[in-house]
Amino acid sequence: MALLEICCYSMECAVTAQQRGADRIELCAAPQEGGLTPSYGVLKTVRQKVTIPVHPIIRPRGGDFCYTDGEFAAMLADIRTVRELGYPGFVTGVLDAHGNVDMTRMREIMAAAGKLAVTFHRAFDMCSNPLQAFENLKELGVARILTSGQQSSAEKGLKLIRELIAHDDAPIIMAGAGVRVSNLALFLDAGVKEVHSSAGQWVASVMRYRNQGLSMSTDPNADEYSRFAVNGETVAEMKAIVARYDTE
Repeated sequence: MALLEICCYSMECAVTAQQRGADRIELCAAPQEGGLTPSYGVLKTVRQKVTIPVHPIIRPRGGDFCYTDGEFAAMLADIRTVRELGYPGFVTGVLDAHGNVDMTRMREIMAAAGKLAVTFHRAFDMCSNPLQAFENLKELGVARILTSGQQSSAEKGLKLIRELIAHDDAPIIMAGAGVRVSNLALFLDAGVKEVHSSAGQWVASVMRYRNQGLSMSTDPNADEYSRFAVNGETVAEMKAIVARYDTE
């Protein structure tokens, strides 16, 4: 059976994803940034409340994946925290200025990981040569690569995803970006062993008082009275589709 990973941005969402059938969780903060490292408090409470595998993202900021020395030092410190809390793995990725996998820094990350499973995230989709990047990551021993096939969605990038799956059995290729109920079958038919989805929606704040003319974001049009949350019904529906394919 294919594995269903759900991206979660809070402890409550992680609990919901677990209850509705997720096989694994990628734990993040900051959905509008594409996922950043969760706080220590979130890491600790999720570890206490969730029993399925959870892999936190190690990403200190939004934007590109070419980091300063200070940012990289913070990443290594966060990896130590994740390992000390007992997480089974984490999600990360580092590139050099030319769009290649930064092998020097990734070797440091693999050493810091120890026995933890390492997923190389969609930094892969920003690589200048995906097949070379695949070989580099195989050499490093990463467990899996999360990719949209270097396109804006995994559905659009399905050709490269198929090519990568056919290339070798390891690392595992996990399809992500725009994977949802309506197109999940495309990935299962293509032989994808793991799929990644936010399975989410923006939900309204419970606040009654609202100052609609003010934004705390650099985006003046950002809605301060909504948050991104996992939709449990969507998780359950996706899990049912995966299970149905397993029996056919």
